[in-house]
Amino acid sequence: MGADLSDLLGVATPILLGPFGGLSSVELTAAVSNSGGLGAYGLYGYEPDRISDTIAALRSATSGPFAVNLWLPTGDEVHPADVDLTAATAAAAPLFAELGLDLPRPPVAFLPDIDGQLTAVLDAAPAVLSVVFGVPSAHLVEATRSRGIRLIGTATTVAEAQALEAAGVDAVVASGAEAGGHRVSFLGAPELSLVGTFALLPQVVDAVDIPVIAAGGIADRRGVAAAFALGASGVQVGTAFLRTRQSSASEAHRDEISRAHDTTTVLTRAMSGRWARGIPNHAVRVLEAGAAIAPFPAQNWLTGRFRAEAARRGDARFASLWAGQAAGLARHADAADVFAELVAGLPESVRQHQ
Repeated sequence: MGADLSDLLGVATPILLGPFGGLSSVELTAAVSNSGGLGAYGLYGYEPDRISDTIAALRSATSGPFAVNLWLPTGDEVHPADVDLTAATAAAAPLFAELGLDLPRPPVAFLPDIDGQLTAVLDAAPAVLSVVFGVPSAHLVEATRSRGIRLIGTATTVAEAQALEAAGVDAVVASGAEAGGHRVSFLGAPELSLVGTFALLPQVVDAVDIPVIAAGGIADRRGVAAAFALGASGVQVGTAFLRTRQSSASEAHRDEISRAHDTTTVLTRAMSGRWARGIPNHAVRVLEAGAAIAPFPAQNWLTGRFRAEAARRGDARFASLWAGQAAGLARHADAADVFAELVAGLPESVRQHQ
């Protein structure tokens, strides 16, 4: 099946980079694609013109296939006119004060329009579009097919994987509870969809007929070997690559990952309003103690006002330190070394296909 996924995606090796919304870099995406895997770039929050420019930059950096990733609307996203941010802003006020920032005023919109984002992606026609937080529409499935774009969905339960297959995606990522970043559940509450990767994976493999890509808790050759033993056609790896110098994570964020161990990460809504796994820090503790977290994407917009300044200063105390439970296995500082370690776990039959 690994060889089948490689053929489907046009890559030599069925190793995919996790698409980091807000932490992607052209350099890291290109490094994975140039190594023979599928690099990926998260386009969360990007306006259409920026999407077009980013895909053009990726094409200049690599001749290999790459994926871009978008978040599908779930229907529960709030708009500035619909939400009172008074309490959430008050809870975050100490963080703004510590950084010497004024409290922000609500914007006209929290997020770009998804239709404009999708149009920009379809016009640019990357090799692969991956989506999270839902099932692509029949129109989107047909539009990608007509342009030769492979479509990958993301599931946190068997039912979600079946829904994605029924919609017509080419492959599905089975994302276990170990994975860093947002829990991308869409049929059930995220807190009730916390199936571990190595319990979820074989059940998804049994339930669908399309290639299944394992994600969550995979950071070295052992995780790759285990995923393929359980029927995976490929693996998607995030945190191990996020630690590398090619990612756009700050040095402070990378240092936090390098010091992580098995119980370091937590699930929190504090930074975005949606459940996500990361390393708790000063900002998370202050916001959770304030007990006034706005719904998504309002909370994400609010914390983004101080996170941008923290990133400029390289201050990890105020950042979203996304990381998965296998962060303690993220031991390499260069993407090429991570890729080589992962390749070492591939079955011999898959390596012979390279």
